[in-house]
Amino acid sequence: MKAEIQAIARMKSDFPTKFGIPRQSGLVEELRSTIVFEPDFRNSDALRGIEGYSHLWLIWQFSEAVRKDWSPTVRPPRLGGNTRMGVFATRSPFRPNSLGLSCVRLLGVEDTAEFGTVLHVGGADLMDGTPIFDIKPYIAYGDSHPEALGGFTDHAGDFLLHVNFPDNLLNRIPHDKRQALLGVLSHDPRPSYQRDPVRVYGLTFAGCNIRFTVNDDTLTVTEVTPS
Repeated sequence: MKAEIQAIARMKSDFPTKFGIPRQSGLVEELRSTIVFEPDFRNSDALRGIEGYSHLWLIWQFSEAVRKDWSPTVRPPRLGGNTRMGVFATRSPFRPNSLGLSCVRLLGVEDTAEFGTVLHVGGADLMDGTPIFDIKPYIAYGDSHPEALGGFTDHAGDFLLHVNFPDNLLNRIPHDKRQALLGVLSHDPRPSYQRDPVRVYGLTFAGCNIRFTVNDDTLTVTEVTPS
């Protein structure tokens, strides 16, 4: 039996493409996004009481990773992109139903003339335009498990880099977007299997094209231009 679901909202974020988006929600708390509801779901009654929560669960679609076929194994970035693990033991976007799950911080609820009631959130890992299928409140007494084991992620290390962002280039980034961009770059947006120190990578964020290189544990921004 096939189940049909429809998007209730879409994400408005600073990422026009998937490259550079943090690998997990909450890694870069400075990221700011807005959830805009589809016309059929712009009913403020559906959000009554949501302002009492600090965090929300989002169920959404990896819209750039939809495939007809699926593979039982994937190559997680945290293992260098070379080791295969079972798809259900990872958070890979390449899944049978291409569904994503993210926990975001609720920053505010705003009534707008153009889009009705919208939700402002922090720490989201969603591309601009991503369809959202459901929103649920994060409830600490049931959702928080401090004793939880992290599987292979507990032993895979991290991707944190030192970011060298010259002031003359950083000043081209909107002031309120700078800390978020620095956080995104520090988490190493490159594919895990790419380690070429002379290769120039490109990332589009908040209306800017950012080019950079990575040598050992230092990321250096080399160019910033309008997108």
